Amino acid sequence: MSGLYGNGIGLTETVLDYLWGRQNITLNNIANVDTPGFKAQYVTFEEELAKKIQNAGGADGRKTRSTIAEAIRSSRAGLRTTWNEATRLDGNNVDMDQEQVELVRTAYEYQQAANSINSELNRLRTAAKTF
Repeated sequence: MSGLYGNGIGLTETVLDYLWGRQNITLNNIANVDTPGFKAQYVTFEEELAKKIQNAGGADGRKTRSTIAEAIRSSRAGLRTTWNEATRLDGNNVDMDQEQVELVRTAYEYQQAANSINSELNRLRTAAKTF
């Protein structure tokens, strides 16, 4: 079906998977806010994706929809531990304010991506009903 209707749903599914992982890492940071020596972790999907898209290109080096889509599909999230940020006396560097903002931002982005899939499926249902 993605061949007929584009690959928007598949790409959005990749985004949803990434956001789910980011949410889990943020929740892990929050759960360890009182763990001495714990260092916050962050998912680095955006950085990896930016590198892939910058290097995307066909044989002639031009970026097309398909080469960018392939860059998105082949991107994998990385995990980064923050070592250099300010820590408390117990060595923990989780910033609850920052983690709560990240939690809300991720939930919002997840909802937007899910709405995008729902809209695409509704368009497909409408198109199918007309035949």
